[in-house]
Amino acid sequence: MPKEIERKFLVRDVKFLKYLKESANGVKIRQGYLSSVAERTVRVRIKGEKAFLTIKGVSDDSGIERYEWEMEISLTDAGDLLQLCEPGIIEKVRYEVPYKGFLFEVDLFEGEHEGLVIAELELDDPSASFSRPSWLGEEVTGDPRYYNSQLRRE
Repeated sequence: MPKEIERKFLVRDVKFLKYLKESANGVKIRQGYLSSVAERTVRVRIKGEKAFLTIKGVSDDSGIERYEWEMEISLTDAGDLLQLCEPGIIEKVRYEVPYKGFLFEVDLFEGEHEGLVIAELELDDPSASFSRPSWLGEEVTGDPRYYNSQLRRE
């Protein structure tokens, strides 16, 4: 069974955010949820010129690890499915930031959540160690307030 192993952090470093916004590698993401119950989420995402359907299971106690299944779908199907989603579409720009052998995905949220910036780091092992960049803030892994499926409800 495929698993997602991920840690999440807030980012509040103003100089780093300015650097991100001035870079040209951000990708626009628009996503909604067909289901966002505690036991599973079913997400539709348009990321740049691609679209995906993703099913995620419940997180383990640490919030680091959970089942994840994802399949690429057509942009047309994704657009149609977004019309069926629960209220609250998430919009953000994602930047991929390499740092000492790891790839951080940094999301700058737009709309209702403008100003929220979350960095995610996918790992191969939940206990893997990594170098922490200076711009990385408080860890929010496992805090449901920062799950996208919860943000869309606010």
